[in-house]
Amino acid sequence: MADPSFTGQERQAVYRAIAERRDMRRFVPGSVVDTAVLARLLAAAHAAPSVGLMQPWRFVRITDDALRQRIHALVDEERHRTAAALGHREQEFLALKVEGIRDCAELLVVALREGRDAHIFGRRTLPQMDLASVSCAIQNLWLAARAEGLGMGWVSLFEPRALAELLAMPADADPVAILCLGPVPEFPDRPALEIDDWAYRRPLDEFVSENSWERA
Repeated sequence: MADPSFTGQERQAVYRAIAERRDMRRFVPGSVVDTAVLARLLAAAHAAPSVGLMQPWRFVRITDDALRQRIHALVDEERHRTAAALGHREQEFLALKVEGIRDCAELLVVALREGRDAHIFGRRTLPQMDLASVSCAIQNLWLAARAEGLGMGWVSLFEPRALAELLAMPADADPVAILCLGPVPEFPDRPALEIDDWAYRRPLDEFVSENSWERA
């Protein structure tokens, strides 16, 4: 059996990838992702833990330009609906760059695959664990992309059924994320929403308690 321990340098690399991962919206137009690199990223996603080993994910690679444009149109429709729902922050939101669908080298749609109701292990009381498992796969891909020097952005501004119909998904499959992937001009040292003065990361101690919900 291989040595299960990590060297100090290896540990540092893992924590660096976590710290420097960013939700990217700006990509280098006309760039590509090497097929071997893309294969490694998808393998990293597929290596994610899943409740009951159900592996509820499905990755749809978008290679048709017309389909990419239709996906962008769906996202833009929801962008305006979200802006309207934000009330006094509508114009502030519309000024944000929230996706890179038209410029990214690779566009992936991640979905919860069909037949998930057959999996009871770990889902009888918490059926949303299929979504939690898919989120682990996306995070794996995200961290691996950063380690490969690529940016990734998670787009959630879309109406799920409209996207499902566009991709001819089965009735019991549900899209979770549109992922923009590819070379980026730079990796900012802070989250984009902090740079854009939209929201700010709060300190860890606000989210940790001991033995009960209330913090001491």
